[in-house]
Amino acid sequence: MYKNNKVGVVVTAYNEELLLRRTIEELPAFVDRIIVVDDCSTDNTPEILSELSKSNPKIIPIYHSENRGVGGAVSSGYVWCRDHDIDVTVVVGGDAQMDPTDLSNVIDPVIDGRADFAKGNRLCDQKAREVIPKIRFIGNLILSYLTKIVSGYWHVTDSQTSYTAISKQALQQLPLEDIYPRYGMPNDFLVTLNINNMRVIDVPVKPVYGNGEKSGLIVGKVLFSIFFLLCRLFVKRMVQKYVLRDFHPLVMLYLFGAVLMLLDLGFLGRFAYHFIFLHENPQITLIAILFCSIIGIQSLLFAMVFDMQANRTLNANQTMRPGIMDESLIAERQATQLLSKQDEETFQIAKKNGTNKRVSEAA
Repeated sequence: MYKNNKVGVVVTAYNEELLLRRTIEELPAFVDRIIVVDDCSTDNTPEILSELSKSNPKIIPIYHSENRGVGGAVSSGYVWCRDHDIDVTVVVGGDAQMDPTDLSNVIDPVIDGRADFAKGNRLCDQKAREVIPKIRFIGNLILSYLTKIVSGYWHVTDSQTSYTAISKQALQQLPLEDIYPRYGMPNDFLVTLNINNMRVIDVPVKPVYGNGEKSGLIVGKVLFSIFFLLCRLFVKRMVQKYVLRDFHPLVMLYLFGAVLMLLDLGFLGRFAYHFIFLHENPQITLIAILFCSIIGIQSLLFAMVFDMQANRTLNANQTMRPGIMDESLIAERQATQLLSKQDEETFQIAKKNGTNKRVSEAA
C-alpha cells in the first residue's frame, strides 16, 4: 500500500531472461501486485517468471499464447488491474530501464488527484544527451514534437517512454481492449486519453541505459508505419473530439491550411518545371505559391493555438484537482480578502468623518 492506495505494476516482458529478475527485485516494497506479462517469449523468460511467481506471492504471471506486441501486453495488465480494483497502475518494461526510485514521484500526482495519467520524462534530465544513444534521443525528440500536435497534449515530452501511472477511474472509462498493439502504442494511448478528456502530467525521471538491454527496434522498418499511424491518429482525434462530440472551428482551420499547403506543393512543382526546363519565370504561379504559403501557414498556426486553448485544462502540470486550491492561491485569496476588509474599514471611517464634517458645517 502507498498512501492507503493499492499499487499494481505491470511488467511487460518479451525475451527478457537477463533483466526480468532484476526488474522485479528492484521494485519498492509498497507495491501490492506485480503483473508480469510474458508476450510469448522464445527464450527462458517464461521459466524464470514461473520460478519468481512461486517464491513471490505478489507476482501475477500472465502468459500470451502468441506475440501481441507491447501494446497487447500493456492491455492485458491494465485489464487485470481494472478487474481487481487496483487504485493506481504503473507500467514498466522488463528491461530494467526504469529507475525504481522514481516510482513514488510518478504515482504521486495520480494518487493526489492532480492527474489521471502520469508519464515519465527522461529528456528533461541534464544527463539525457549523454546517457541516451544519439539516434534514440533525436528520434524520440522528433516523435515527441509530432505527438504534441497529434495528441493535443502540447506540454508532453518524451512520448515514447513506457514509465507511466494511471488511475483506477481512468482504466474503468477507457477502451483497454482497443490499445494499439505494436510500436506506437504510447502515441495511440495519448490520443485516446485526450479524446476522453484525461488530465496528463509529465514527471521528470532518470534515464537508464547500458545495463545489458537489447532493443529489437529496426528504425527503417517502423519509420513509415509510425508516420502513417500519427496521421491516422490526428484525423481520429479531430473527428471524434471536434466534430462528433462537439464542434470547434479549429478543424476547419486545419483542413483549410492542409489543402492550401498541398496546393502549394503543386504550384511549386509547376514553377520548378517552367523555370528549369522552359527557362520561364511564371509570375502568376509565384504569386499563387506566396498566397498558399502565407495563408496556409497562418491557418495551421491559428488552428494549433485554438487546440492549445481547448486542451489547456488537460495539462495537469498547470491545473489542480477540482475543489482543491494550491497553497499560493489560498494565500493570495486570503491576502485579497484582508486588503478588501481594510479598504472597507478605511472607506467607512472616511465616510463617517465626511458626514461629521458636513454636520458641523451645517451647524
